[in-house]
Amino acid sequence: MQRVTVTIDDELMSALDRYMEAGGHQNRSEAVRDLVRAGLLKEPRVDDGGRACVAALVYVYDHETRQLSKKLVHDHHSHADMSIATLHVHLDAASCLEVSLLKGRKSEVEHFASHIVGERGVRYGQLVVVPAEAEAENADREPLPPLHGEGGPA
Repeated sequence: MQRVTVTIDDELMSALDRYMEAGGHQNRSEAVRDLVRAGLLKEPRVDDGGRACVAALVYVYDHETRQLSKKLVHDHHSHADMSIATLHVHLDAASCLEVSLLKGRKSEVEHFASHIVGERGVRYGQLVVVPAEAEAENADREPLPPLHGEGGPA
């Protein structure tokens, strides 16, 4: 481990302490390491477009926008190799929230997400990308038991 000295103003230190307490961190070093790891996952890399990833695309749209629902379903069907699942929630009389789980090459996932968020009538969109190697780090963990109907006891 390396020891690093950082100067932080009082307001930011208070925010760090609240983050530390809310996240159950034992000390500030743990909290800072957690924040650095999260920040590095977002680090833009010029050469990582071919890297495998999984991602969650969250977007809110106006379902009354002409043909938008149909376009969104069509977009997901035409990228069936990338689309794992979609959760659809009715927020109010005109707004729907969708969370789409995606997998594939990072550049293709980002391109698809940009297309969805760019559709007329989509009011908000955010993509969270998880590098596949982050998933591989957990590969040595015990697998979860099967759910009912997946070969396990009922």
